[in-house]
Amino acid sequence: MFLLITEHTTVITVADKIFHNPQLDTILIKLASRCNINCSYCYVYNMGDSNWSSMEKQMTESTMVAIAKSLAELADFQNQKFSIVLHGGEPLLIGAKKLDFLLSLLRDSLNEEYPISIQTNGILITSEILDICSKNRTSVAVSIDGYKEINDRFRIGHNNKGTFDQVVKGIDILKSHSDHEFLNAGLLAVIDPSSDAEKIYSFFKELEAPSVDFLYKDGNHTILPLGKATVNSTEYGEWMTKLLNVYLNDKNPLPIRILDDMLKVLLGGTVSKEGMGITDYGIAIIDTNGVIMKNDTLKSSFDGADKFKKPINIKDGKLLDFIASKEFNEYRQMQRPSSEKCLDCPILDICGGGMILHRWKDGAQFNNPSVYCSDQQLLVENMSQLISKFYQVNA
Repeated sequence: MFLLITEHTTVITVADKIFHNPQLDTILIKLASRCNINCSYCYVYNMGDSNWSSMEKQMTESTMVAIAKSLAELADFQNQKFSIVLHGGEPLLIGAKKLDFLLSLLRDSLNEEYPISIQTNGILITSEILDICSKNRTSVAVSIDGYKEINDRFRIGHNNKGTFDQVVKGIDILKSHSDHEFLNAGLLAVIDPSSDAEKIYSFFKELEAPSVDFLYKDGNHTILPLGKATVNSTEYGEWMTKLLNVYLNDKNPLPIRILDDMLKVLLGGTVSKEGMGITDYGIAIIDTNGVIMKNDTLKSSFDGADKFKKPINIKDGKLLDFIASKEFNEYRQMQRPSSEKCLDCPILDICGGGMILHRWKDGAQFNNPSVYCSDQQLLVENMSQLISKFYQVNA
């Protein structure tokens, strides 16, 4: 066991150090357990987990009060700022009144150094909602996968019709708000490797997005992500490489967080983001009923994968005590890859072994490389070559 020695020669274990100094980077609050659309690839509703069906549809005000109190205690305790993300389901299903109630509570407890954002599908955006967000300094990010044909392939309503037109209408309302420069936090897109990467990039520029981030589809070694033929195939890596080339050849590029982060690490920097680089990224999920959960993307691994063995409800227990617990720190340590292939990999400091959910395999659990390992290797190889060419040209 590793030991830490203080200047007074008191011996404490690393585990003790973590126990007495828990740190969170992000608190994700699930305001609604239901959604107004039905994305076919959604890890919450369409990948085997059924926890949502027995939960209250919206977070109660008593739970919101308990959350604000706990986050104020966390802010007083830890020495680093944390971010708050309002999520769902679809968070805007709670309506303007309850949203204002929660945001006012949070801003009474936390100053503007603590960023608050909402991740929404955009359909329920209204001027009233945006006024509330502006007043409470809360930014808004919208999920949309690309141009109409691509977005409406998977992001559909409960009537099986596409959502593209409704989402773009919400984005237009956001762009036209007087405080849009603060409010508009950019776009989030799930990659369809069969799409045209250049056309996707051009479309997002046409939307005048301040930035965009891309996600790989959820999946693992047992249930492969949509669009991936085998564990060793590179459909996503090839798509990202095409996007990278378009991006780097644009004299006025649209910021793409995933590429910026990877390039930053390749050039010697560090990032703090789950599934990227070798960092201990602290994230806690507060579910609609107030129960503290693991990252909910783990739902795609198996039913209940995001549950702690001994969870607490934010209304009944202290968040600080829970994140200092042995079980919570074991969950944090899951971010670090354990497979020999990852530990011996020269690009481990860039990909960090990928997201935990992408490592799952029936029988071997999470002790595997990411199902996107081949894709990431291809992308990093191409990034490295492009950086080398840049330095050669500018030497």
